[in-house]
Formats: sequence, C-alpha cells, structure tokens
Amino acid sequence: MDEPVNDNKPAHRSNDPLHGVTLERMLNSLVDRLGWDEMARRVKIACFIHHPSISSSLKFLRKTPSAREKVEQLYLRCCRG
Repeated sequence: MDEPVNDNKPAHRSNDPLHGVTLERMLNSLVDRLGWDEMARRVKIACFIHHPSISSSLKFLRKTPSAREKVEQLYLRCCRG
C-alpha cells in the first residue's frame, strides 16, 4: 500500500554544501577550472603530480580521507563560492 503524502511537512534540505556532489564531479570541475598543475600546487598529492588522471585520483581519494578533505575544501573555495 502507498503511504499518504503529507503536504504540510517542509521538504528536508541538507546544510551540507557538498550534498549531491560526487567526488568525480568535484575532480572534473577542478580540472576544468584549475588544471592538474594548479591542483597539484594547492593540494600536494602524488596523484595530481605524477601522471594525473580522474581514475587514479578517484582511487586514491576514496582510500585517503585526509586527502579527500583537502580536495573537498579546494572545491568549495574554487567552484562553489
């Protein structure tokens, strides 16, 4: 049975500015806006310096929360604000 729709309840909105933004989308936006060289200058991680690619960066950032946090902050500074 379908549940009734409650039109009186306000839609929930996340306060997280990264809500709905995938890591891949973040990387693509940063590469388009800054390029790999500038990204490597701002966030010193090997996957941005040596033979950078979206694929290798995704693999590394998914396993390294501290590096991912730096990339998220860079994204927020450069591409969202």
